Amino acid sequence: MTAPLNVADAGPLDLLLTRRSGSAKAMTGPGPSAAQLDIILTAATRVPDHGKLAPWRFVVFEGEGRADFGERLAALFQAANPAAIAELVEAERRRFLRAPVVVAVISRAEGNAKVPEWEQVLSAGASCLALLLAAHAQGFAGSWLSEWPAYDERVRPLLGLEAHERIAGFVYLGTPAAPLEDRPRPDLAGLVTRWRG
Repeated sequence: MTAPLNVADAGPLDLLLTRRSGSAKAMTGPGPSAAQLDIILTAATRVPDHGKLAPWRFVVFEGEGRADFGERLAALFQAANPAAIAELVEAERRRFLRAPVVVAVISRAEGNAKVPEWEQVLSAGASCLALLLAAHAQGFAGSWLSEWPAYDERVRPLLGLEAHERIAGFVYLGTPAAPLEDRPRPDLAGLVTRWRG
């Protein structure tokens, strides 16, 4: 296990080099307050955004909204899996209760004469990372997940998605129930080449 970072004393580089995902299943309260969440979401908008299109938006699940959305996911899951055992349906019902706050990051990439769609999609991914970093800077754990709800067409109307919108991921935010363990990181020697012509 790695020693917890004292985020109050950490510099920007420390925060970048110590960010790691916390398991959504191992999160507890408290989650970010309304003011802290505003800071986190503001940071998530300060990402590269060619053309100033803001090709992302956020849907926040907190409080009873998490349970309400879980009921809808459980119904969709059970309709698609009528033979599913009760424990699996209950897991879907509790999916968004794993953390105090869940943020759906919605990619709004669409055709634009000057900004390729791929750049807009990458901007949504950058927004997810900025959200995680801002949460880490305030001492919270975060986990960026997709799982089946991000790809199921029946979930789209629940979130009011337009035709060109997609779910970039669900970011779970909370307090880690135990110190976070780091994982082995890749060796730069196997990832970096220097172009020499």
